[in-house]
Amino acid sequence: MHLLALKDWTPKQIEEVIDKSIEMKKKPFKYRAALRDKSLAMIFQKTSTRTRVSFEVAMTQMGGHALYLDWRTTNLVLADVGDETRYMSRNVDCIMARLMKHVDLRAMAEASRVPVINGCDEKYHPCQGLADLMTVKEKRGRLKGAKLVYIGVHNNVCNSLIVGSTKTGVEITTVTPIRNEPSIDKELMKTAEKTGLYKSTLDVKKAVKAADFVYTDTWVDMEFFTDPKFKEEKEKRISLMMPYQINKELMKGSKACIMHDMPIHRGYEISAEMINNPKSVIFQQSENRLHTAKAILLKLIG
Repeated sequence: MHLLALKDWTPKQIEEVIDKSIEMKKKPFKYRAALRDKSLAMIFQKTSTRTRVSFEVAMTQMGGHALYLDWRTTNLVLADVGDETRYMSRNVDCIMARLMKHVDLRAMAEASRVPVINGCDEKYHPCQGLADLMTVKEKRGRLKGAKLVYIGVHNNVCNSLIVGSTKTGVEITTVTPIRNEPSIDKELMKTAEKTGLYKSTLDVKKAVKAADFVYTDTWVDMEFFTDPKFKEEKEKRISLMMPYQINKELMKGSKACIMHDMPIHRGYEISAEMINNPKSVIFQQSENRLHTAKAILLKLIG
């Protein structure tokens, strides 16, 4: 069993991991030897803070070992992805990969003897989606009937939120003036629409008014934010998206919790004052990446 995209998992599998994450957060001592003598290979083609920290600490706290591999310092830059994965999977119990392209992740999964976890690619971010839903359940007590509004660029995080939400009974509204074309999964969106739990609008004030949770993400992918070649597109996006910034004015009168998957570009997708607002659950949400990483690992190799 792999975790490549939440659309591959059943609602029951998703909810089991969320519930196990909450339990493990409350009683971490029960799982101190759950992955004793197990090893996780962590492959990073993209930069990372939360994904690396959460999986490495998760393995350590459960008695296992995590091996960090920078894509650029391995033969993955020279050889066939499948061949290298076949070798690695003979040495470790699980592979977590944070890659540029989902097609390469699928190739890894096809070649691997052990479970493969998607640590983020251009289409999906299932680990983030599970942590987000865990946070919603912690705050609200249950997922079914919760109203989540995602404001920003339609990207990999948005895809995982749509799938995870509609499979667990969460009503999700997306406010996405920009679509990141490499991220678009038409089949995913069509399936979500059929549930009656997913809708899209550009009326951001109306959407926020009815929300229990308001979620945003960066308008520019991290690898392009400081890239001079992306300067023109960056300025275009900022100009178009600024009216959709999560700020005091937008959230006026709203009781919704504020969410962001981090890293944050302060003053862009969210104003600085809203990050530490009493309604913000951003750092609880980011902490939950650790607990969901534990539950994912336990389900796949425990």
